[in-house]
Amino acid sequence: KSTLLNLISGIDQADGGTIALNGVKLSTMSERDRTLFRREKVGFIFQFFNLIPTLTTLENVTLPLELAGIPLASATNKASGLLSEVGLGDRLESFPDRLSGGEQQRVAIARALVHDPLLVLADEPTGNLDEKTGTAIMDLLFQMTRQRGKNLLMVSHSREAVTAADRKYQLRGGCFQEYQ
Repeated sequence: KSTLLNLISGIDQADGGTIALNGVKLSTMSERDRTLFRREKVGFIFQFFNLIPTLTTLENVTLPLELAGIPLASATNKASGLLSEVGLGDRLESFPDRLSGGEQQRVAIARALVHDPLLVLADEPTGNLDEKTGTAIMDLLFQMTRQRGKNLLMVSHSREAVTAADRKYQLRGGCFQEYQ
């Protein structure tokens, strides 16, 4: 499942076939161009949050915008707005180790959406959370991506985690099978 997300995002190259996002063939791009494309068009949410421990909550969310060359004042304004939207407006200066797992995952959601990506990839976003927190995170993730008209591709071992998904597929023997 993680390999699938790595292929779709252009982190890894497929041995054969073509992967295209929004008409752009990732398989024909250089590694640098795939990185730039990913930075602009793809948001990631990981099971283990992947927040930078030496950066504050605000700095973690601002980072993708800074990498894209957005002026710091604009980046800070947008990031703080998103953090408020996920319920962390009062935790801007907190470091990741001072946040609960659910709070860290909300930071990760804000970071994934801050640069207005075409596609949001989520790899087991509730796998490191208790059931109640996981349900709240899934509700928030679906709400925020739908509000913004984003495409969300999530992989999970948990059927419960994807109950609100528009389409559900199961990977069996290397083949996708749609299920209800």
